[in-house]
Amino acid sequence: MRKLSESLVGDVIPPEKECDDDKCPWHGNISVRERTIVGRVVSTKMTRTVTVLVEYLHYRPKYKRYERRRSKIHAHLPPCIDVKEGDVVKIVETRRLAKTVSHVVLGKVK
Repeated sequence: MRKLSESLVGDVIPPEKECDDDKCPWHGNISVRERTIVGRVVSTKMTRTVTVLVEYLHYRPKYKRYERRRSKIHAHLPPCIDVKEGDVVKIVETRRLAKTVSHVVLGKVK
């Protein structure tokens, strides 16, 4: 089981509240992986799940230019972390939690 290290947390504010969620990276017992992503929350309508929009650049060798791409990622939101639509959050990869959820929110980016 891999706990949160300083390299994963980086510029994330730890939550002040406590929770009893097993899938929380701070207070639960879920293991996390190395891949972290920073994105913007676009939806909080699901229960304990948020939709994060990730924008990135992809290189096209034929035209020798970059193109903008974006993808939406569903991430588990523990009850100890308060986020709303428009917040910039850091999510980290974990094991599959649901059919479309395989990331968990670490917190807001400073």
